[in-house]
Amino acid sequence: MLLPAKAEVARQLRRYPAWERAMLAAPTDRTARATFEDSGYTLCVLMGKRCAREAADAAERYLRSSLVAYLGESERPRAKTV
Repeated sequence: MLLPAKAEVARQLRRYPAWERAMLAAPTDRTARATFEDSGYTLCVLMGKRCAREAADAAERYLRSSLVAYLGESERPRAKTV
């Protein structure tokens, strides 16, 4: 399994809430909204998640853990949803 460089994940994780704050401060600013959405998408791609919030959570776990711990955590069986 290929994992992103922790430095890049950390950089993107810093950008995401910064652009979220900018977008919330100026909801009509299309540039802020587009950049916020781009930063969320980038986190999703880096972390292999479909939702930006899940990607941000996964990025935080990835940065806090060792590689072995992160891989073990992500390979746990998931509960089935109906």
